[in-house]
Amino acid sequence: MQKSGTIVRHTAEELRRKRERGETQSDWARAAAMTEEELEAAIASDPDEAGWVYDWDNVIIGIPGPKQQTTLSLDGDIIEWFKASGKGYQTRLNAVLRSYVEAEKRRELERRKRTAETAASGE
Repeated sequence: MQKSGTIVRHTAEELRRKRERGETQSDWARAAAMTEEELEAAIASDPDEAGWVYDWDNVIIGIPGPKQQTTLSLDGDIIEWFKASGKGYQTRLNAVLRSYVEAEKRRELERRKRTAETAASGE
């Protein structure tokens, strides 16, 4: 554990061991006893969740293709953040990049649709 001011950092392994010992700040029994509506209300009232929109309609699940090896320069703190979560950090980094690319592709498709609809309506 590394402490800097009021921020405490834990490695993925430290967090895993804390969960195994039941040392979490989550009250799972209380959450399990809540109705779906109560859960939604609790989430909506959480200031950390304010403004987040979860769009599960656009989730894409598929079998990944072959990887291409490359050299990439990234900020050190970015690499360390991914490495701190343990083995498979390159796969997680790839997933984050893929998510960004797919979101940009969807935005571009929507932009093209709007442009086509505008042209078709004669505006």
